[in-house]
Amino acid sequence: MDISYPCGRDVIEQVLPHRDPFVWVSRVVACEPGVSITAELDVDPKLPLFAGHFPGHPVLPGVIIMEALAQTASFCALVGRDEPGVLGFFAGIDKAKFRNQVQPGDTLTLKATITRNSSRMVVADVEALVGDKVAATATQKYVMAKAEQ
Repeated sequence: MDISYPCGRDVIEQVLPHRDPFVWVSRVVACEPGVSITAELDVDPKLPLFAGHFPGHPVLPGVIIMEALAQTASFCALVGRDEPGVLGFFAGIDKAKFRNQVQPGDTLTLKATITRNSSRMVVADVEALVGDKVAATATQKYVMAKAEQ
């Protein structure tokens, strides 16, 4: 697939299997397939989850930040592969740290550097930022496998 960057949701949905309401990448700013990626998530203030997390002080849940980072890293890992039907399934999250809150209306910058990329396993160091403030970091692991139908 020949992709020019930045690219939007139409291209993201050609690479990732995720669909509404569970696509957590708005655009890919830059990507060196299988190596590194920078993407962004526009945090929509109208997301229903903000009504309950937390009323009066809405904050994007850390698990959603980790999922957005996983989708970003998976895009990077998958875009360079010529294996139709292969998906990246979460296998682990190590050393996760949450440093600053992400609020409605923020643009979350999502970065991943692939540190291991084999036919079955991908490992990525990931970082989420709002402006120059680090919101979260982790090392994530994904098993690459064909989805069972």
